[in-house]
Amino acid sequence: WLMLMGGYGTGKTHLAAAIANYRQQQGDAVMFITVPDLMDYLRTTFSPNSSRSFDELFNDVRNVRLLVLDDMNTEYAKSWAKEKLFQLLDYRYVGKLPTVITTAQELDQMDERVLSRLLDGRICRNVAITARSYVMRNRR
Repeated sequence: WLMLMGGYGTGKTHLAAAIANYRQQQGDAVMFITVPDLMDYLRTTFSPNSSRSFDELFNDVRNVRLLVLDDMNTEYAKSWAKEKLFQLLDYRYVGKLPTVITTAQELDQMDERVLSRLLDGRICRNVAITARSYVMRNRR
């Protein structure tokens, strides 16, 4: 696992996308998605018009060869979303499935259960990106 932490505009998503692209070029199945979009996508499966069941989609996300979760900032997430995120991460943690996470959230604001997985140095490497925001550096 790899967690890229840092402020907005510091290149976390760019680095995660480069990893995803490389692994895809190597033939791995990759899913790159923002956490808010993933939660919205999961919720749509409850619609009567959904072509996929929640279980089908959740199983696909849990088992994809490389999962990249962009923008994992859960401080404002509803309890349902926090629970599903924990279930997803816990499954991948137990299975040691390759996972890349980007976040601008401070560690002390994260759910303790999720944090326990992310701080396990045997599984996850945490990289703090301390560069200034690209947008702020290029303002005139």
